[in-house]
Amino acid sequence: MKKFLTIGTALAGLAFSVAGAAAADTKPAVLYDLGGRFDKSFNEAAYTGAEKFKEDTGIEYRDFEIQNDSQREQALRNFAKRGMNPIVAIGFSQANAVEKVAKEFPDTQFAIVDMVVDLPNVRSILFKEHEGSYIVGMLAAMASETGKVGFVGGMDIPLIRKFACGYKQGVMAANPNAEVFENMTGTTGAAWNDPVKGGELAKSQFDRGADVVYHAAGGTGIGVLQAAADAGKLGIGVDSNQNGLHPGSVLSSMLKRVDIAVYQAFEDAENDTWSSGFEVLGLQEGGVDWALDDNNAELVTDEMKAKVEEATQKIISGEIVVHDYMSDESCPN
Repeated sequence: MKKFLTIGTALAGLAFSVAGAAAADTKPAVLYDLGGRFDKSFNEAAYTGAEKFKEDTGIEYRDFEIQNDSQREQALRNFAKRGMNPIVAIGFSQANAVEKVAKEFPDTQFAIVDMVVDLPNVRSILFKEHEGSYIVGMLAAMASETGKVGFVGGMDIPLIRKFACGYKQGVMAANPNAEVFENMTGTTGAAWNDPVKGGELAKSQFDRGADVVYHAAGGTGIGVLQAAADAGKLGIGVDSNQNGLHPGSVLSSMLKRVDIAVYQAFEDAENDTWSSGFEVLGLQEGGVDWALDDNNAELVTDEMKAKVEEATQKIISGEIVVHDYMSDESCPN
């Protein structure tokens, strides 16, 4: 049993503003955020999209894994000087570097995930993470036997609070009497790549009675899922489909389709149909969803599936409105 989705024409709504380089000059590049290409989560989703594009087209791409914040601008500029086009930067922390380098190379196409850079040669791709988190929050509440569930975030920033808030709303929708524990890993970029700390935070929540924990913590989340497996509890993955990391102990994964966004950026440049501007991709656009496959099929009952599919349709129709923490930096009780 497998659950797939495609964005299709989700990016078609981007405001067309610059065609940029001819398709024949396409030399794609990806700049990963801290944590690297094989974080099993956010960055790896981008890598998956780039690899799929290479497989489908035969076009090679370049990528780079930064080791510290100071390398962002240098890496982008090096790509641009070498004629790479388009250049896709993964993560909100790339915004200042993208803005500066994109101004220096106005004929190069740039894209950034999770932040808006308002320039004529930049595509900004945002996601409605709160909608996908709401759905896995419902799953968590329905799977929990204790009525206590947890959330482990990476860097304590509004974007990750957005995941946490959406999750909490979904939990409470399924079980108004539930209790939600919440911890953030840190306040610097190192919070994305600390699986030991992630495991410790998850274990502390299990010790308080939680039996399902959702992470939005990049590489740190690998420790969360490991701790859940070790404790005989359930984890929930994020960004990429992490169900297969610990089959039978990962309840689901909240899919954030960075892979398709990267693929689409590369493809548009190749086809000379590049567009700039920004788009926000949620459940309706196929930008977020939840993963169901052979690794977690036995954990998700038909009743659970029916309830989350019903909620999904109500979110798409507007009948359910999931509060976006980033709209006012608050989360309703």
